Amino acid sequence: MFLERWSPRAMNGEPLTEGQLQQVFEAARWAPSSGNSQPWRFLYAVQGTPGFEGLFGLLADGNKVWCRRAGALVLVLATTRDARGNALPTSAFDTGAAWMALALQARALGLVAHGMAGFDAPRARAELQVPEEAQVLCMVALGHPGDPAQLPEKLRDREVPNDRQAVETFIAQGAFPEGWKR
Repeated sequence: MFLERWSPRAMNGEPLTEGQLQQVFEAARWAPSSGNSQPWRFLYAVQGTPGFEGLFGLLADGNKVWCRRAGALVLVLATTRDARGNALPTSAFDTGAAWMALALQARALGLVAHGMAGFDAPRARAELQVPEEAQVLCMVALGHPGDPAQLPEKLRDREVPNDRQAVETFIAQGAFPEGWKR
């Protein structure tokens, strides 16, 4: 399942159903978290709704080109404090685990899940009334697979799974290696 998960951009524009969204969010619900804090929060909107246009408007121009055909857009947030006001120092880490569960479930359903940082996070915070104790992390485009030929030419060439670094490049026993980028 890990090798089959990648981040295509080609989507067909068909809105996701509430049932499909509930399945991907249910997978995220079961992600591990420090002290079972479950700090992830997801704000979403489905294609064809005013909410979709609101989230779409936050995207960087380069992402708007292909996200226009997403079935749903999701803003991913992490609460940084628990109900008692205590800091949750691993909230972004835990929310990353929830995003991965969401992405794997989307793939299992035959859907596309593409995470991205190219959006206006301060504007998202203001327009969506995100409180200061929540960290705005990323956006995700979800959708049904589409025809890569509908993408701009420069993106068509990238519409294939990419490789990953060898394990040896990011693991070390003991101290931080001198040769690693800091």
